[in-house]
Amino acid sequence: MYTSHEDVGYDFEDDPKDKKTLKPHPNIDGGWAWMMVLSSFFVHILIMGSQMALGVLNVEWLEEFHQSRGLTAWVSSLSMGVTLIVGPFIGLFINTCGCRQTAIIGGLLNSLGWVLSAYAGNVHYLFITFGVAAGFGSGMAYLPAVVMVGRYFQKRRALAQGLSTTGTGFGTFLMTVLLKYLCAEYGWRNAMFIQGAVSLNLCVCGALMRPLSPGTDGDDPEGKEPHVLPAHSTESVRSSGQLGGAEEKGGGPGTEDSLGDTPAQACHEKAAHRKDVCAFRVLKTVSRLTVRVRKGFRDWYLGYFGTASLFTNRMFVAFIFWALFAYSSFVIPFIHLPEIVNLYNLSEQNDVFPLTSIIAIVHIFGKVILGVVADLPCISVWNVFLMTNFTLVLSIFILPLMHTYAGLAVICALIGFSSGYFSLMPVVTEDLVGIEHLANAYGIIICANGISALLGPPFAGWIYDITQKYDFSFYICGLLYMVGILFLLIQPCIQIIEQSRKKYMNGANA
Repeated sequence: MYTSHEDVGYDFEDDPKDKKTLKPHPNIDGGWAWMMVLSSFFVHILIMGSQMALGVLNVEWLEEFHQSRGLTAWVSSLSMGVTLIVGPFIGLFINTCGCRQTAIIGGLLNSLGWVLSAYAGNVHYLFITFGVAAGFGSGMAYLPAVVMVGRYFQKRRALAQGLSTTGTGFGTFLMTVLLKYLCAEYGWRNAMFIQGAVSLNLCVCGALMRPLSPGTDGDDPEGKEPHVLPAHSTESVRSSGQLGGAEEKGGGPGTEDSLGDTPAQACHEKAAHRKDVCAFRVLKTVSRLTVRVRKGFRDWYLGYFGTASLFTNRMFVAFIFWALFAYSSFVIPFIHLPEIVNLYNLSEQNDVFPLTSIIAIVHIFGKVILGVVADLPCISVWNVFLMTNFTLVLSIFILPLMHTYAGLAVICALIGFSSGYFSLMPVVTEDLVGIEHLANAYGIIICANGISALLGPPFAGWIYDITQKYDFSFYICGLLYMVGILFLLIQPCIQIIEQSRKKYMNGANA
């Protein structure tokens, strides 16, 4: 789905026969591939980690702007939601510009969003600078990090993706501590300014995303502009021919005048030649860019709008419905737990070891352990996926009942471990739609998760504004999450019933 001029490694010429054939690259499953894992790991730290730590800033914004919790929560949810929702559209940038340029531009945009947010005078200003600008930049840097790991690995792809995504847990722990320290020492505005400078490291991560190139010229993956040999224009060739003919004839009344004008004529021809070469290079660059944009848009369009058959798969549609409610149950605790702790007068204990850090740390182990268990030959990935979902729903229902730090810590550990099922989502998606539709289907699932992340935190804030409690928001989100899981359970039963009915009807007709 995400193919580009840069990543494929050949030039777009007028004749398709001139394209280079791709050869196995020595960096596949080794060499520079592990730099891709390292780059993606730090991208997850800087993007997903910082977003999961936004609960610290949410408390500061509530105190600064004195707005409702529902309105203030839109800042964090916009940043999270836009990062995931724009995923399918970032594919257009990847197809056109390549992963490296897309990630670098995303890093610059993300950093700019953080810096501009430091000068916010109201919440609505943060909607644009932090929610939209920083969120869009995060999406531009996040998707290339995932795509490049997949391109550099074949045999160890699952291991590589698992190692890179653990950056989310590490980042949540590190960024929570960092933002709490910066807010306490320098204030939230200076903290966002400093975080903007830290986010510039996304450009470094993007620069490491060296595209694969065929052959032995892998050290120069970007390719070089082909050297254009000097070529005389038609006018210069004609003039040279006429001049040569005059010299051969040797005599004539105009021979001396022609020889006297030779230096001026040569300078004129050189200037015309330079203009012709510059114009040729400009036209060639514009032509290549036009072809690249057209091909990138065609690949992007066919990748997402040419797969309508996905939506005829009832299980996949049920999976989309599940994704619309699943991610909010994971995001809401990160955004609102810092304030819940303040309401329960547990700030001192939470400052020693934040509850969000507990979720982040256990989340790392959950991904690794669940991945190992799901790979066992006697274990069904689908059963592991459903069991962890039920555990997460149960934790969401129990969370409002806990009013002590120890009780909240246990529930947060359960949330962190059970949410490790995110590492199983690509496997489950492949089982539902097949390997040929995996990329497109997973992009749709991520977009649905983005909608869930966008609407979940503001919904919880609105419920608090109405009831002065967060309890009902957890109950409602947990109930919707349970409905999504039931859809996943009911669809196989419906398919079995329909297959049995068809067999019965066929037997009766026979």
